Amino acid sequence: MQPDRDPHAPTPGGLRALIRQRAAEDPDHVYLEDARSDRVLRHRDLETAVAAWSSTFDVIGVPDSGAVLVDVGDPIAFAVVHLAAVASGRRAVPVDTGQPTTEPARLADLLGGASIVVSDRLEDTTIPGTPAARVDPATSLPSDVRDGDLPTATPDTPGEGSVVLFTSGSTGTPKGVELPESQLLFVARAVAEHNALTRDDRGFNSLPLFHVNAEVVGLLSTLVAGATLVLDRRFRRTGFWELLADRRVTWLNAVPAILAVLAKTGPLDFPAGLRFVRSASAPLPDPVRAALRDVPLVVSWGMTEGASQITATPLGAPARAGTVGVPVGCAVEVRDEDGTVLPAGTTGALWVRGPGIVRSYLHGRATERFDAEGWLATGDVGSVAEDGWVSLAGRSDDVINRGGEKVWPAEVEDVLLGDPRVLEAVVVARPDDVLGSVPVAYVIPQPRDEDGVERDADAEATAGERDAAAAALVADLTARAERSLTRFRRPVEIIVVPDLPRAPTGKVQRARVRGMAETP
Repeated sequence: MQPDRDPHAPTPGGLRALIRQRAAEDPDHVYLEDARSDRVLRHRDLETAVAAWSSTFDVIGVPDSGAVLVDVGDPIAFAVVHLAAVASGRRAVPVDTGQPTTEPARLADLLGGASIVVSDRLEDTTIPGTPAARVDPATSLPSDVRDGDLPTATPDTPGEGSVVLFTSGSTGTPKGVELPESQLLFVARAVAEHNALTRDDRGFNSLPLFHVNAEVVGLLSTLVAGATLVLDRRFRRTGFWELLADRRVTWLNAVPAILAVLAKTGPLDFPAGLRFVRSASAPLPDPVRAALRDVPLVVSWGMTEGASQITATPLGAPARAGTVGVPVGCAVEVRDEDGTVLPAGTTGALWVRGPGIVRSYLHGRATERFDAEGWLATGDVGSVAEDGWVSLAGRSDDVINRGGEKVWPAEVEDVLLGDPRVLEAVVVARPDDVLGSVPVAYVIPQPRDEDGVERDADAEATAGERDAAAAALVADLTARAERSLTRFRRPVEIIVVPDLPRAPTGKVQRARVRGMAETP
């Protein structure tokens, strides 16, 4: 059992020391648990596996700060290799295993080279001239090490490790973001403290582990608190609440897309022990927030450059529509186009600064986003109230300039989402010869059943009947927009679609949707 101590206090020696400390103080406590089997990883198992991988990297010849490409789909095995790379002073580079087996080579090219590829894929994902090791998902230990045998020596305390991630690249070539170990642990401790995590907490995460949110909010904040995290490979709404109840989950790590599905496909059968639901990356649409009113919500805003979290709503705080809480461990200010700081309540460009915010991109890219005092331009537009609460209006490149009038997509989307038949709504700009641009709305109707496919009765409907249902929905949404929005904010077209392009986290890729809208 852990001694009486502050679980969020910094641990001398960083991540490696924290892992050793957990193994020494609470060796049998379950750190990670597989949602679909009886597999668990205890603190002592983590210490053993991290030591084995650290030594393997040494023997194979992975240098200090060498890049370890983690091409592992099994959640527990991914976590072990990922943490081992950072804890041994290397650079962990997560790979999206949903991509082709050429993905490690692509990332290596962006990095300028890699030192090793660790994989659990059956296919060969190695890079010519780069050592490779295979992880055994059952044990999380090395199972097939090339260019060296599995060593048993425990390495000395390493230098500082890091995680290297690449932004989505929606506005061009992906930008590399290197998050040092100290920055990752700072944000993880801030998350754990803000959410009041304790040893008794059991989180649930189905978000992709190659994404910064799952790595910091999920893996690291749980380790900092000495708690337990239940991992699932992907979100499945069928039996979702039953699964959380069975696994005795006390908090849920999710994104707005997941919560929108849960809110609109009910019933919302919250487990008795669920303390709060955490929503990452963006404000929750008002209809979704209203549907989840019976459970405490922690709505957060973050970015890769901030190691996942910038702001979050305090636990137990009353809901505020359109807000993403208060700064956590950092400062947020609003500036105009000339860089002048704007007064409270004024909408403008959001800038952030703090120990959890990077100071540069890899290879010196996008230097214009940083100023001399360490502030970073987030690319988001919003405001900060007198009491510090932050509201988001959207991304700077999402605003629609319709003949000089600015249309923020979120305000239109919230109106469309007020129709219970609409699961998601996305509003983007379409070029217009006269007005410059006009808003176009894409709406995704409610799924037909728990698996997102049509029910048997609906499957027999003719194409004409389905088209008629879509036309009726468009007519109703058009009338709703006319009642609720000023003329220049109303979409010139509302298009019903089965789905939209998405990132691995489930977030809609607006840049690709804008491309769809360019051709009426």
